[in-house]
Amino acid sequence: MPHSSPPSFVRSTKLQARLHEIVPGGAHTYARGSDQYPEFMAPVLERGAGARVWDADGNSYVEYGMGLRSVTLGHGYRPVVDAVAAAIADGTNFSRPTTLELAAAEDFLALVPGADMVKFAKNGSDATTAAVRLARAVTGRRHVVACDQPFFSVDDWFIGTTPMKAGIPEEVTEHTHRFRYNDLDSLEQALSARPTACVILEAATALAEPDPGFLPGVRRLCDRHGALLIFDEMITGFRWSEHGAQGVYGVRPDLSCWGKAMGNGFPVAALAGRREFMELGGLRTDGDRVFLLSTTHGPESGGLAAFRAVVRAYATEDPIGRMEAAGRRLADAVNAAATDLGVDRYVQVVGRPSCLIFVTRDLNLLPSQEFRTLFLQEMLVRGVLGQSFVISAAHTDADLEETVEAARGALAVYRRALDAGGVTGFLHGRPVAPALRARAEPRRLGEAPVGTHFSQ
Repeated sequence: MPHSSPPSFVRSTKLQARLHEIVPGGAHTYARGSDQYPEFMAPVLERGAGARVWDADGNSYVEYGMGLRSVTLGHGYRPVVDAVAAAIADGTNFSRPTTLELAAAEDFLALVPGADMVKFAKNGSDATTAAVRLARAVTGRRHVVACDQPFFSVDDWFIGTTPMKAGIPEEVTEHTHRFRYNDLDSLEQALSARPTACVILEAATALAEPDPGFLPGVRRLCDRHGALLIFDEMITGFRWSEHGAQGVYGVRPDLSCWGKAMGNGFPVAALAGRREFMELGGLRTDGDRVFLLSTTHGPESGGLAAFRAVVRAYATEDPIGRMEAAGRRLADAVNAAATDLGVDRYVQVVGRPSCLIFVTRDLNLLPSQEFRTLFLQEMLVRGVLGQSFVISAAHTDADLEETVEAARGALAVYRRALDAGGVTGFLHGRPVAPALRARAEPRRLGEAPVGTHFSQ
């Protein structure tokens, strides 16, 4: 239900302060940091069910973003929880492969048309870095060409190309280069400039569908220049299709990397690809072996059981169809509310229906962190939590109606701020800041007190 009075964040604020004392950044993922939310309004969550979450102050919210896009079936989705509980009751980690590992691998390869072999891991960065390492071994080349998309890995080869690159030697990242999405000429230039091991990209994003001929053109250029093609399927996999973007657009990569929704929030990721390349990490090669992926927790039973339950759900329940339909309804309703209030040039819900974001602009129609924070703030006080409108199959009609009603209220405040010439007097605290930035400013915190502890 919507909040009948403004929510209190007293306990969340105390918990967040304690987190900042003992966890760098106050969260284990930068995208989950308090600097990504309105100041003094960063709920610390305790539980979730379906598309709803509850924080430490007892506030209830309709949630969007859903675990950084990793939850498509809803929080606590019972068939996944039951499958995991049954699996881990028999142990979670062993000294030899299990029958569960074989069954999960067979499930995966039955879904993914561009894969002959698969190795499981626990996070997407391990998979993308393994793909790059394998491509370098296959080709004997160092250079990597990555699309101008926000994120591929926490590892040095990529994160060193972002503003948050302290501690990474330049010689590690000087071999990583960029090209523009939907621009084959920029890719041709990048590949012609140097011998390239691989091209890595998301085949589509929330805001960008491939132009006709783009992905086939990428495939042709990779073949012409002897570079492997890697698809990052972290978001597209199980959100665009359980077959990934390669199933939607009909272009087969040499390697593909998976994670997020394949476990409905449980930790499981995968590297998949053509047999002739993947076997270089196996025992059927006469060449130098590649240290492909070898992780203690990669075959852990809980994650693989979750994955198999997700596969069953996608075979019987059409979660993608439900996300697409609900996303279209939500976008249409919020955009109509923006039009009614005369702010449709300033606030827009855009993107693929299963992966919506909202755009916030200032008086000059430029993207604005200040106005984005104001919108987040006003949605929060009305019972909606999310840095986007990334939806799940668990969002109900009632959840959507509550979200639209909250958006109407938030847009009315947005309208008043525009009329007043800015967010001063409307925004409480400092605006949000990019998660990957060189300095803690503009959301730097004061020094931590020494020896303090939070008690329940």
